[in-house]
Amino acid sequence: MTEVSSLTGRLLVATPALADPNFDRAVVLLLDHDEQGSLGVVLNRPTPVGVGDVLLPWAPLAGDPGVVFQGGPVALDSALGLAVIPGEEGPLGWRRVYGAIGLVDLEAPPELLAAALGALRIFAGYSGWGPGQLEAEVGEGAWYVVESEPGDVSFPDPERLWRAVLRRQRSDLAMVATYPDDPSLN
Repeated sequence: MTEVSSLTGRLLVATPALADPNFDRAVVLLLDHDEQGSLGVVLNRPTPVGVGDVLLPWAPLAGDPGVVFQGGPVALDSALGLAVIPGEEGPLGWRRVYGAIGLVDLEAPPELLAAALGALRIFAGYSGWGPGQLEAEVGEGAWYVVESEPGDVSFPDPERLWRAVLRRQRSDLAMVATYPDDPSLN
């Protein structure tokens, strides 16, 4: 069996060639990646549903826009909370995933985390890949794998995140940010 190098904490940026409409221009933060598979959330799919409509106690802590994001096509009836908490120690109810980014226990009282939260986003569903599936998709050119930054979780204009992540790359990849939405109009 080949060893899988962990991509946890990295971003998957959909290439223009990716045909799956669930991931058109998606930016996925990988929360877990090992030989068992991968799990992440799409950072740039806001829904019209307000956080207060589904998780009222967490609404005051949610960053702008204060809506639920569609984390992916799997388990849309479940919710994940992601928060950025600077520093070494996180509060009860928060588990570090990578760097300052961690998962929030949405069953915990929000007051436990309120003072420490730097940013909070709520996601309905997640994106998942079985063993070797993500590596195959990357190998086929469906995804660019790039470093994440803590601000990606709470990017204020999610519709612009795909271009912003590509623009900050220090390679030819930055030029992909100018790829037109509809290449046939070129």
